[in-house]
Amino acid sequence: MVYIGRMRDGSDKHLVEFVESVQPPIPRQSKWVIIVSSQFGCPIGCLMCDAGRKFSGNLTADEILAQIDYLVTKYYPSGAVPVPKFKIQFARMGEPALNPAVLDVLEQLPKRYKAEGLMPCVATVAPQGSDEFFERLIDIKNRLYSGDRFQLQFSINTTDPAKRQELMPHPKWTLAQIAQYGRRFHRPGDRKMTLNFAVAEGYPVDADIIRQHFSPEQFLIKITPLNPTRQVASNKLETYIQPNSIGQNNQLVSRFKKLGYDTILSIGEQEENQIGSNCGEFVSVLQDKSALTAPM
Repeated sequence: MVYIGRMRDGSDKHLVEFVESVQPPIPRQSKWVIIVSSQFGCPIGCLMCDAGRKFSGNLTADEILAQIDYLVTKYYPSGAVPVPKFKIQFARMGEPALNPAVLDVLEQLPKRYKAEGLMPCVATVAPQGSDEFFERLIDIKNRLYSGDRFQLQFSINTTDPAKRQELMPHPKWTLAQIAQYGRRFHRPGDRKMTLNFAVAEGYPVDADIIRQHFSPEQFLIKITPLNPTRQVASNKLETYIQPNSIGQNNQLVSRFKKLGYDTILSIGEQEENQIGSNCGEFVSVLQDKSALTAPM
């Protein structure tokens, strides 16, 4: 279920999306995922993401928490969430590492909700200039989310440096820099960090290059199709991972597994594509409709 929140002065530039998700057949009482936005749009401008069409700045910590509060109080008005796996992902609209308020929210979550199953997840492209964010993230993880209670995901998408810049046109860490940080971030007993590949035709993924940098003891691999967003269509991108092509998909998965990586082939519900609920789609549709109906 996708929700649209208008955060400020009634302007459509301050719209955000936030999501609650379950994993059938697992009921919400056993696993519940909330996915929140950290920015109004996104400055990264990834070719496959509708959230990057426009950017209007950072959300405050209170605005991020308001998304979580809305969904928590919908089911658990007391703030006690008795769900064994309660994941809060900073992965909808925006690049969380460009908003220090995300760190303030991470500091507050364990005090704000009584939730033994709480596990935050930060998904990032590792933008340059965010060193202070990532240093503080290590401290917060070690103090508040030690062991298997925090998930860090890096969006890699391709191992070709030029193609990676083309796909995600924003200054960001190299693979070597991400690996170096990961070695400092990960402690024994921590959840493995995720290297995410939304694989597009013409954007190669070389498992041997990944193995040169990343230890299978600290990193796992997640492979997904490209979602059929408006930007994917506009930029004429085609997904390499086909939901119904077992052979082709398994070939890429097996290459990583042979190198020792835990490897996840993550293909979502096709209903999401049918209703157009991928990241940034609903907000961009509303913003475009608003522009068309605005008085001249």
